[in-house]
Amino acid sequence: MGAFKAAIGRRLFMSASAAGMVAAPAIVSAQGDWPNRQIRVVIPYPPGGPSDITTRLVLERASALLGQSVLYDNRAGASGAIGAEHVKNSPADGYTFLTTTTAMVCITQHLQPLPYDPAKDFVAVARTATSWVGMGINPQVPANTLQEFIAYAKANPGKINFGSAGLATITQLYGEIFNIEAGVKMVHVPYKGSAPATNDLLSGQIQVQFDPTTLPHIAAGRLKCFAVLGERRWPGKPDVPTLKEQGLGKIGGDAWYGLLAAKGTPQPAIEKLSKAIGEAVKDPAVNEKLVASGNYASYQDPATFAATIEADRKSFGEIIRTADIKL
Repeated sequence: MGAFKAAIGRRLFMSASAAGMVAAPAIVSAQGDWPNRQIRVVIPYPPGGPSDITTRLVLERASALLGQSVLYDNRAGASGAIGAEHVKNSPADGYTFLTTTTAMVCITQHLQPLPYDPAKDFVAVARTATSWVGMGINPQVPANTLQEFIAYAKANPGKINFGSAGLATITQLYGEIFNIEAGVKMVHVPYKGSAPATNDLLSGQIQVQFDPTTLPHIAAGRLKCFAVLGERRWPGKPDVPTLKEQGLGKIGGDAWYGLLAAKGTPQPAIEKLSKAIGEAVKDPAVNEKLVASGNYASYQDPATFAATIEADRKSFGEIIRTADIKL
């Protein structure tokens, strides 16, 4: 009886597996030997942040396409350096990957020593998503358009304070970029995180903040917004144009998220995971969840993503030197 049950179980399992293979996309049948066990993605930031959210939303679907589960390993600290160093020192066997942000591979290296070299220790796998960034402005600021705001800032040099999530974060650099492009002199006020800065923006302690955390307050009418940063308009306020539509936002780069692999990772694993991510972000359900979180799918394949990283690294480095930003 035990042998009979075992045989039936095997037949059922094989039938279910066969059905799954028929229903699965071509990407699974073309995967070869990879992946044949669980994939691990190191997220070098705490749970609940945009890098964590975008990674899980996209990889949940991509892992289903690949037929393997993903273990999410949050290793936060040191602006992403702890997680990055861990992946750098992990076996480059195609089963450990690293979530990355613009800051990790394009900004921080210009300001402090790192235990990893973004250009030499990692290879690009895929860009996954990009955040919308709202230019949140306190309602007491006497301006109702971007041009009126710029004129007010020029007439009041040093009297407008913009907050950021901290020194040398991308949220600071967005303010510095605006200073350079608009020809104004806003004063930077660093905070220990985006939320405290947004609280002070709402209370009027600071006047401006370039951050995704401003978006809910913009949607609710608690903050003014004359522009959003990004390649496309934010659905929460589709009447608000992007900076680029208004002639600014031409230098710097976006707040994007993606996956890297340690140098030496087998190319077939990189290509197959990237292809799965590309398919995943086409899923309407994935896109709906990304947009609800303040992000949008912005997939790039390994070569394109590598070129974006290099271009943004040079651009942010130049901004840091021009604005004389130091930690």
